[in-house]
Amino acid sequence: QVQLVESGGGLVQAGGSLRLSCAASRRTFNMYTIGWFRRAPGQEPEFVAALRGRGGETYYGDSVKGRFTISRDHAGNTVYLQMNSLKPEDTAAYFCAAPDGFISDDSLQYPHEYGYWGQGTQVTVSS
Repeated sequence: QVQLVESGGGLVQAGGSLRLSCAASRRTFNMYTIGWFRRAPGQEPEFVAALRGRGGETYYGDSVKGRFTISRDHAGNTVYLQMNSLKPEDTAAYFCAAPDGFISDDSLQYPHEYGYWGQGTQVTVSS
């Protein structure tokens, strides 16, 4: 069992930056693959980024490539999502998630592959 807590959301103007954090309750958090998803009102969840726990490989959704960066702190207890050049269409609730078992590279983009979720943090980008 792992508990995830997101923070760092807020209101920002278009072109601005925010850094989201995802903290975990387990000391072995650095071994987990972590994904970030977002959900805008009335829309399906969208894959944003993922970070492998062992190899450190990163993956990004097409809409955020080149603007967002996922990383993990040195102690491995927190995963960050640095969001630059924000656009109004980035407005959504952002969630971090962890799988409860093995997850293939091809499955990283699918919310149903993740068993643990945080409560979410709201990001609002004004035009």
